[in-house]
Amino acid sequence: ETNLIILDEINIALSFGLLRREQMEEILHVLPSETELVCTGRNAPQWLLDRADLITEMRDVRHYYERGINARRGIEN
Repeated sequence: ETNLIILDEINIALSFGLLRREQMEEILHVLPSETELVCTGRNAPQWLLDRADLITEMRDVRHYYERGINARRGIEN
């Protein structure tokens, strides 16, 4: 039994049209009510935000990119 599903960067996929609203709605429909669903990524559509029980916004306080350090393979790219 799965109690937690994380759809990493799913909001970006929705915003780029890589996943349609209807497809995401079907995912939401078939999940058991006891399953926690975490949707990550920027630009979450308003309809999904309206359904959410918890919304967290992260902000960049400091990033090594600002010091000229490039993205690391397997981490940021």
